[in-house]
Amino acid sequence: MIFFSCNKLEVIQVKSPDGKKVFTLFPNKENGIDFSVQYNNHEVLLPSTLELVSKEISFSGDVSILKIENSSVENVWNSNFSELNIIPDNYNQLKVYLQIEDAKLNIICRAYNEGISYAYEVPEQNDITEIGLDENIHYNFNDNYPVWSTPKREKGTLTAQGEYKKIPLTELEEGSERPLLIDMGDSLKVALAEAKLVDYARLSFNKGTSSQYSILSTLDGKMGEQKQDTISGAIISERIKEGTKVHKKLPFQSPWRVVMMAENEGKLLENNYIIQNLNDPVAIKDVSWITPGKVLRETTLTTDGGFAAIDFVASHNMQYVHFDAGWYGNEMDNSSDATTITLDPKRSKGPFDIEAICKYANEKGVKVMLYVNRRALEKQLDEVLPLYKKWGVAGIKYGFVRVGDQDATAWLHEAVKKTAEHGMIIDVHDEYRPTGFSRTYPNFLTQEGIRGDEETVPNAHTLITMYTRMLAGAADNTVCYYNNRVSEMGSHASQLAKTVCLFSPLQFLYWYDKPAASPEKADGLWGDTKHIGIEPELEFFDAVPTTWDETKVLHAEIGEIGVIARRKGAQWYVGGINGETARSLKIDFSFLDTNENYSAKLYTDDETINTRTRVKIEQLDVDSSFILNLDLKANNGFAIQIIPNS
Repeated sequence: MIFFSCNKLEVIQVKSPDGKKVFTLFPNKENGIDFSVQYNNHEVLLPSTLELVSKEISFSGDVSILKIENSSVENVWNSNFSELNIIPDNYNQLKVYLQIEDAKLNIICRAYNEGISYAYEVPEQNDITEIGLDENIHYNFNDNYPVWSTPKREKGTLTAQGEYKKIPLTELEEGSERPLLIDMGDSLKVALAEAKLVDYARLSFNKGTSSQYSILSTLDGKMGEQKQDTISGAIISERIKEGTKVHKKLPFQSPWRVVMMAENEGKLLENNYIIQNLNDPVAIKDVSWITPGKVLRETTLTTDGGFAAIDFVASHNMQYVHFDAGWYGNEMDNSSDATTITLDPKRSKGPFDIEAICKYANEKGVKVMLYVNRRALEKQLDEVLPLYKKWGVAGIKYGFVRVGDQDATAWLHEAVKKTAEHGMIIDVHDEYRPTGFSRTYPNFLTQEGIRGDEETVPNAHTLITMYTRMLAGAADNTVCYYNNRVSEMGSHASQLAKTVCLFSPLQFLYWYDKPAASPEKADGLWGDTKHIGIEPELEFFDAVPTTWDETKVLHAEIGEIGVIARRKGAQWYVGGINGETARSLKIDFSFLDTNENYSAKLYTDDETINTRTRVKIEQLDVDSSFILNLDLKANNGFAIQIIPNS
């Protein structure tokens, strides 16, 4: 920590342990708190402003410093549910106690090697017990840098699941999602993000007006009755844009505002654990019941279909069978009762005996998940949790959850806690994006908030997702395999690679497909449903884990190429996805143990292979000195499983 005076302006700094990231606070300002951020002596953020507005407390006026506290933390923590099993958590912290006229405000900053984070704390003061608050952060830059932005947030538009575009920061539109990737040159990539959003309004980004090149961060306003498109789930009702966005009892701390920084997008992805680091440690005493794994969606909603799915999962090293929308009626009808088995006739004619299915699954060592729309959950959560536990259900997929305002945020995270109390895991779908709460409640295994395979996303866009959305944490991409859209997106080998490249402790595989033994169901609501075959490369899906001990990004260029190597125990898995340009690629195996020899299986696209999927399998002997030269066609990919010989 450095504290000095310059031209009568008090300046406070904190540096990361490696000395490369610097947060500077300029507290003497009448209408806000100014700060800046540097990386390797490069100005990442020019003096920028945190602006807080409240009717109960005025945060404008002359500022004086009451006290400064600085501390350092050197720590690691362990996880069985992440991209690393040993996670470094090292930072220098600065806490500044400020007096702004009659108000008190504290600023907390943590400087990590992975980036800068800061939050504000409103302490008890002047007999005030609760306040309403709005927050605006004006980020100022020295150039019109390119940013990777989601679509404008407006009625009927999906943003968290929307298509990314590369635009100048001055062309940002309202509601750009977190994390927001900013390309500041060949040796600096920056992402503005949020962490520990638990009981607060969500932030998003827009173009700013505080300087020639600025980005404005604002909070979501309250929404009344949430109206959604019944197919996409896109919001078609209005938010309140003006006035108070958050109501909090004093004292409270805001979520963390994060500036992730690295020399390239691959390193940003390797370092994304900074988001979980900013959340509280695990709050569940015994996490042994929390099971990551691979999931098969059962597409017939019948008892026979359930039994066939369970048999397939049990014989293919998968862990869950999931029953999707329609089992308790029309999910979009507020009158549907999630405590009953009331099949939506558009989805299935039945029969569907969930208790018999759960009993059979338990005998086979398989777990069962159920989908429930937020309409039912918001009314019936306290009823359905003990009921589903009684049935033998192990997890719930929450659908079409409300996101954005404080009430929606608080409800969801309280629901996660309640579900943990009943020993059940969660996958939250649609527009929710993570901010690290799964560290505290690891039963919250994954979430959507991604433009995944359901949207027929081409490889080039998946290669944007890898370095934008995936900076926030796990994402349920719902991997397809036999569906016709695979040829539109990329290739079968690149589908294999997605299980490595797109991290999710719950990996849904064969999203539109069903086992050969499943009953026929031709109503079309599940898309182009095909039977899962016996192609040899499916052994990769059988083998690949869903959580990891070590992660290394080997090649990274947003929108163009992505190659990631991940280790589980002594085995390594490599996934590679190529964009629209054919390329020759060298894969350096120096990440392997230098004292070990390995056997590897390489899976690539090859039109000469006489199977439905045209995937070639080659056996290789490799060690840490091995270099693999690959010629990748446009929109192709590859996957590798590496097993030590000893």
